[in-house]
Amino acid sequence: MSEMFSEEFMNAFKDRWNADPELAGALEKIGFNSIIGYGIDGEDKPRGFLKVENGHVVEAGAYNGQELNWDLRATEDNWKKWMKKPPGMMGLGMAYTSRKLKFNVGDYAAMIKDPRMAGPFIRSFSVMGG
Repeated sequence: MSEMFSEEFMNAFKDRWNADPELAGALEKIGFNSIIGYGIDGEDKPRGFLKVENGHVVEAGAYNGQELNWDLRATEDNWKKWMKKPPGMMGLGMAYTSRKLKFNVGDYAAMIKDPRMAGPFIRSFSVMGG
């Protein structure tokens, strides 16, 4: 596997995201647009980003100062664990409340209360890992 959230990693994530109807298709139905950063907890800035328009990723790569709607952080070990075995709703809530998954930017509470966003968010973990 390429380095976590590198240019290569993010472009492979983009391709899998766009090919997944439970992710891109579900988010397209609600007109989801966002710039999402992914990184390692404790680092100054995210490592990679996805730009999502109408549910589909239109740009992906190494983070380079883009203004983010979401900035997700966790340890590298937790990211790897969730890619192998994505958290369900309960696991996601526990990861958030225990600060294993941090939203440096973005409203976790609003997202998790909307099943049209929460389901695809959870799905993104399995798509991320391939």
